[in-house]
Amino acid sequence: MANRFEIEGEEVLDGEVKPFGNSAHVTVPKRWRGADVKVVRISEPTEQDEE
Repeated sequence: MANRFEIEGEEVLDGEVKPFGNSAHVTVPKRWRGADVKVVRISEPTEQDEE
């Protein structure tokens, strides 16, 4: 069962986490630069990196 979170904010963006070097990133609109954001994972990853 998933946890439920309630977050007050200005805008919601659906996206996909993509590989980026030894990490990963989510791309957001350029107009969001300088804003505070929160990222919530809503599904299990489809790939597992070997560490």
